[in-house]
Amino acid sequence: MPTGGATILHADLDAFYASVEQLLDPALRGRPVAVGGGPGGGVVLAASYEAKRFGVRGGMGGYQAARLCPHLTFVRGHFTEYQRLGDAVMAVLRDVTPLVERISIDEAFLDVSGAVHLFGPPEAIAAHIRARVREEVGLPISVGAARTKHLAKIASQVAKPDGLVVVPPGREREFLDPLPVGLVWGVGPVTEERLAGLGIRTIGDLARTPSRTVERLVGHAVGHKLWSMAHDDDPRRIVTARRAGSVGAQSAMRAQRPDPARVRAVLAHLADRVARRLREKGRAGRTVTVRVRFAGMRSVTRARTLPQPVATTLTLTEIAERLVRSVLDEEPDAEVTLLAISVSGLADQRVIQPELDLEPDDPWRPGSASGTARRAVDGSLDRIRARFGTGSAGYLPALLGGAVAVPDEFRELAEHEV
Repeated sequence: MPTGGATILHADLDAFYASVEQLLDPALRGRPVAVGGGPGGGVVLAASYEAKRFGVRGGMGGYQAARLCPHLTFVRGHFTEYQRLGDAVMAVLRDVTPLVERISIDEAFLDVSGAVHLFGPPEAIAAHIRARVREEVGLPISVGAARTKHLAKIASQVAKPDGLVVVPPGREREFLDPLPVGLVWGVGPVTEERLAGLGIRTIGDLARTPSRTVERLVGHAVGHKLWSMAHDDDPRRIVTARRAGSVGAQSAMRAQRPDPARVRAVLAHLADRVARRLREKGRAGRTVTVRVRFAGMRSVTRARTLPQPVATTLTLTEIAERLVRSVLDEEPDAEVTLLAISVSGLADQRVIQPELDLEPDDPWRPGSASGTARRAVDGSLDRIRARFGTGSAGYLPALLGGAVAVPDEFRELAEHEV
């Protein structure tokens, strides 16, 4: 565990996308705002705090959001502005310390142990950051400070909206014990419900429960990690640059029984996004994982590991479709609310070495005749899109899948680099 003062900061912009819209249009300030969706349908991408007070949340259908908040204003979103303003905030953070670990467009960890001689104690540094972001960028930001990354992130959540919370060393248990267990990094709605079944509702409850009991409930790896987090046992350091171990994309949708054509269109769209990002970085992956989320927030995952890494759109689509179908065949009447694809086990793959014609052709083998043909088609599409735009060309199921609710620009902001 890191030692010393509360020198790990977690800085998190408040209701970022909605706050940007309110910044760009002063008429929206103080009013409930939803980015994306609409009263007739679509998916809400983000909501302002004024809208959240009515129960509006990201991932919710626009029709439901409008029912919860009749005076809700829907906006389309200014995606280039999100990137510009998010980068401006990161520049402020890097003026304080070079030890900045950006984990999304709107949040980052900082190690300010080397900056205290310039800016004062961590609480003064956090206040300085908040003032500069407000004055120079015009956005509210919450900051948590603690000895560990996990605790700093919890502190920033407690600080919201637009606040500052510092957890002094030695007072971690006093701070953590009464907080809801859902604030622990990695506890989602399903895990929270399982823990509640054992009477574990606060972080203190989780810390007092034997590790073996938690592991039996949610699995060894996850259970041990959650138990360690409840004890603030988090040795992770700030990582200023890293190469991601996986790349993925997901699509939320209104709860509905899965139609095969709709499922294929969504998966084709997601596979195309993932494969393009892999190829842009000269990467490919061996393990394809899909996630299907059902109404009620229950999720099922399936994975397949291939002998060789792949980064072709059609291959990823076919593998993902088989995996998703294996899930849906077991629950044909369940309503689906999200589909996701990720590729891991990454390796460099800038060129494909054609195979000798000694085995039966298999399009899932990158070097086979059909495999190299698929990669050639992908390359042609990539060049057309680079010149004429993302929507200028593509595979038919993905192009016809116009019901995919979340704009590609928003996905690109949310997804991590490879």
